[in-house]
Amino acid sequence: MAHRPVGSGSSFAFTAGAASTSSSFSVQSSVLRLTTVGGAAHVLIGGNPSATSADYFVASGQTVTLALTKASNRVVGVTTGSTTTIIVPEGTQIPFGVGDYVSLSASGQSYYDFTHKQVLSVDTSAGVNGYFQTRMIVDHNSTGVATAFSSRDSTVSLSNKVSVYGVGSGTLYHQQVQITGDA
Repeated sequence: MAHRPVGSGSSFAFTAGAASTSSSFSVQSSVLRLTTVGGAAHVLIGGNPSATSADYFVASGQTVTLALTKASNRVVGVTTGSTTTIIVPEGTQIPFGVGDYVSLSASGQSYYDFTHKQVLSVDTSAGVNGYFQTRMIVDHNSTGVATAFSSRDSTVSLSNKVSVYGVGSGTLYHQQVQITGDA
């Protein structure tokens, strides 16, 4: 089986009997490869995870691959305020649900960028104002942005973190990968 790395890998330390959580990352692949070194751990992946001894077990020195849900969409508009409204193209739907975490990358207008913010609502209506399931509200305060949104290459992506509950103390290494071939 061959692995093709996607994005940058990362690592963080964990201790026995406690939950530790990684920095957030935008989901770019459907597979996350995890390796524990120095101690066994229970692992949980999600928007705001806190692993416990009931979660997926990874023995010390072992490598596992776990599935991720990949979701993203192009952004055609942003409405600023104490919360931020993201608008995607007509004819597409918001691929996120309430409670998911997302990150926005607005090419050429980085002051619109944000990382790992929670989705508060998704518009599922077919409204009279021309919006048809194309808007979501994110818990991001963008009141300081005064420039009109005009980025033609902007993307909103699902964002996750990895949480580890240590059976022993050690380090968890994680990397998004694409898997090809047979074992």
